[in-house]
Amino acid sequence: MPRTAYSKPAKTYSEQVGQLESRGLKIENKRKALHLLENLSYYRLSGYWYPMLGEPKKDHVFKPNSTFERSFKIYCFDREFRKFIMSEIEKIEVAVRAQMIYTYSHAHGAFWFKDVQLFQNGHKHQKSIERFKKEFDDSKEQFIIQFKNNYNNQLPPSWMLLEIVSFGSLSTLFSNLRPGLNKRAVANYFGLDEATFESWLHSLVYVRNICAHHSRLWNRSLAIQPVLPIVTQNKWLGKTRLPNHTITGNSVHVNSKTYCTLSILIYFLNTINPNHSIKERLYALLRKYPMIDVGAMGFPDGWKNEVIWGWNKIEKWHHRNKP
Repeated sequence: MPRTAYSKPAKTYSEQVGQLESRGLKIENKRKALHLLENLSYYRLSGYWYPMLGEPKKDHVFKPNSTFERSFKIYCFDREFRKFIMSEIEKIEVAVRAQMIYTYSHAHGAFWFKDVQLFQNGHKHQKSIERFKKEFDDSKEQFIIQFKNNYNNQLPPSWMLLEIVSFGSLSTLFSNLRPGLNKRAVANYFGLDEATFESWLHSLVYVRNICAHHSRLWNRSLAIQPVLPIVTQNKWLGKTRLPNHTITGNSVHVNSKTYCTLSILIYFLNTINPNHSIKERLYALLRKYPMIDVGAMGFPDGWKNEVIWGWNKIEKWHHRNKP
């Protein structure tokens, strides 16, 4: 099909409301709808009413009883869900930094990250060093300012440097390290082999970037999908395929959806903080938004019976502790 130049004109907020109503979306509070369109934008909200469109989606006709209020509640859930995910990824990021710093500093000294012999690709290593220099130069952290005042090194020791570089820079650095005892030690601390650990870091950086840019996450098909390990040192998923896919009709792996991301977070946190409450807080969030279809997040049938989730125990806990 030949491509054409985009020529649709911009619509006023009132015209946007009228268009939604003409397509079958029920809007009970037009004043609120106008306010939300003004402050959130039509295009951002469209991702949350897209699941309410009938087939074929290109016709832009809503299913019966679709409401603007429901789409906004889904948006609110996604907003809280992203904050929830960001908070948990931060804990993992900090722990990964700590393990890399400790393991490599004791094996190769304070400035191990500068040793090109430790890395697989010299060009990628140089790019990392250039990125580190920029992050170092731009940093306003007090301990970095103090280091610059006292020392003439181009870069600080790893225990300072790796505290200020981005999670993406950290993930790239790890992936470029040569396989060996130390790289394996970092991955094994979290109960993973090197390849799986590297893949999971990469996927978490991707998800974190989605959250940081306020993009829709809850039912997203993830472009960067984590490896599904065959064997892990700790409890992991037993079921890793979804029986049906709405588009192809074929089964797909769970790593394309946020269910897998959540399972990865639980896996990491079981090591980092065995007393974590991520499952209880997710349970509370889902109870707050009962309209959320967990199937759209990739949760398969029988997920509550997965050992890593232990969902029945969580439900019993909430029943005992509800106000």
